[in-house]
Amino acid sequence: MRPQKLKRVVGTTPPAAAVPPSPLAGLAHSRWAFVLVSLLLLVPCFWLPRVQAGDLSSHIYNAWLAQLIESGRAEGLQVVRQTTNVLFDLILSGLFRPLGAEAAQRISVSLAVLTFVWGAFAFISVVSGRRSWHLMPCIAMLAYGWVFHMGFFNFYLSLGLCFWALALAWKWEPRRLAAALPLFLLAYVAHALPVVWAAGLLGYLWLASRVGPRGRARVILAALSAMVLFHVAVDRTLVSRWSIQQITLTTGADQVWVFDTKYYVTLLGLLLCWGLLFLRLVHFSGVRQVVSGIPFQFCVLSAAGVFILPTTVFIPGFHHALVYIAERMSLGVGICVCALLATARPRPLERHALLLVALIFFFFLYRDERALNSFEDRMQNVVASLPPGQRVLSAIDDPDLRANALTHVIDRVCLGRCYSYANYEASTWQFRVRAIAENPYVVSTYRDSWLMQVGGYVVQERDLPLFQVDLDASGRMVIKSLKAGSPCGSTYWKPLPDLLPNS
Repeated sequence: MRPQKLKRVVGTTPPAAAVPPSPLAGLAHSRWAFVLVSLLLLVPCFWLPRVQAGDLSSHIYNAWLAQLIESGRAEGLQVVRQTTNVLFDLILSGLFRPLGAEAAQRISVSLAVLTFVWGAFAFISVVSGRRSWHLMPCIAMLAYGWVFHMGFFNFYLSLGLCFWALALAWKWEPRRLAAALPLFLLAYVAHALPVVWAAGLLGYLWLASRVGPRGRARVILAALSAMVLFHVAVDRTLVSRWSIQQITLTTGADQVWVFDTKYYVTLLGLLLCWGLLFLRLVHFSGVRQVVSGIPFQFCVLSAAGVFILPTTVFIPGFHHALVYIAERMSLGVGICVCALLATARPRPLERHALLLVALIFFFFLYRDERALNSFEDRMQNVVASLPPGQRVLSAIDDPDLRANALTHVIDRVCLGRCYSYANYEASTWQFRVRAIAENPYVVSTYRDSWLMQVGGYVVQERDLPLFQVDLDASGRMVIKSLKAGSPCGSTYWKPLPDLLPNS
């Protein structure tokens, strides 16, 4: 058959007969495949003594504070009821009481990972019409990417639930829509942002199924115009921030740039694999069919939202802005890209390349998380020398890391033995543990918390006694007793190994 004739007879994907059956094809259709892959996916949650995920340390510390508050031992702090940004914290607190802090963290994070991964897989499978196991390395990298290592687990859990709901609602059948609604409500309890995004995609899906290609183009144009108008309205009525650099987040591949510059290797590798799959998709389906398809348009709309809308918005009623909006939502774009590429039949080249990039990515993560565990061991040992119940700060940070790896380590170190005085959650009023007055456990204003984290806070008499974990001139971790009238200061330190060992 001549190549030109072949192109006319194929649809979105090449004929199944053109692809030789894999020896694992039978397993891929078995329920044991899901069990085996789930076990592999959870390895990074258990491969080291602690899960290193930024805000996770703050979440477990505030779960402990909530227990103190409920027992009446933390005046000036309060546990409040709220309808969103709370689901992961409720799971964590519910497990903390009977199982302890370590088991609560591992189980809660594992549940979040499995919810996200299989929700994304279900969404990709429904959109593409088949189970695309070859994209599991992509999903795994995105699952353990920047959002995970920032510790934004309420957002992360919400996005996973939204993917489950989108998979159910894809065909717009009453029974499936009824099943999707409780998932959307549960996702809202976790975090509102992914629900707004998913509702927008679902609304576009409903409109797109009722209009032709030209009608879809008008709907997309209207959606883009609405985003621009919303940006202008927010900019004029609220405190917000937008940056031209948000364009670098529009592919979703930035999620695999976790800590430092060595992750550029995996970022470029993933973009290359996606590019090869996209070219293969265009070759078999044609540019017009790809561009006119809903999966491509989902990518366009999601990427446009990441670029056009502000990444920071100060919402009235809170003491801290909603930040990293674009950086978070790039994770949704990444899964939409996977859904688009899932309709392309990969060659062994693309399969092996994706697997290689994933192996490199997780090798980097293991090395870096091992270094962070060592750092936390050192901090735990030095804090153990203090009498119980002291207020403690950490002066050590590495501002060059993309994911915030060091700032909140002191929160988990203080769990049950001291008070992480600069912990930010209670002062923002975005979480269920809130500071309603000055107290001896945590600063009551976010401004003070932020200044303590960056080393610009001037110690007051009311803060004393106050201790700080720091590094001396030789790099040894030490405890300093702070004095009133002096700035707490900050020490920059590079904890993570480079791509190649120093010669």
